[in-house]
Amino acid sequence: MTHTTSNPKIHEGRNLKRFREILGIKQDFLAFELGEDWNQQKVSLLEQKEKIDANILEQVSAILKIPVEAIRNFDEEQAITVISSTFNDNAAVVNNNPVFHPIDKLIQLHEEKIALYERMLKEKDDMMGRLERLMAGK
Repeated sequence: MTHTTSNPKIHEGRNLKRFREILGIKQDFLAFELGEDWNQQKVSLLEQKEKIDANILEQVSAILKIPVEAIRNFDEEQAITVISSTFNDNAAVVNNNPVFHPIDKLIQLHEEKIALYERMLKEKDDMMGRLERLMAGK
């Protein structure tokens, strides 16, 4: 496994937390998706880590449907600097190497989030049906 020199200001756990919160996903849900070895507290500890194990980062990335690079390379200070200089100087920021188009990605994430909520609602309805059947049997 090769490691590249990373920016010391980048905190992968904090980045993970920010993306998770933006997507409206709770720590409990992320823990559930990661498997039975995980719980909310373990996710909380993960989000406190400056560097996250590559395997776990890939799993989390797949669950959140966010590129690993976004979590690994997001530098909040840098983002704030770019945004503030854009608004303060009316300067155009040109990214010659875009990873994804932000609006397309936001639309895709929104659609995936809706699909996730629909799946969760269906699972809840199924569970309620099972509980009602159990209660009727008593």
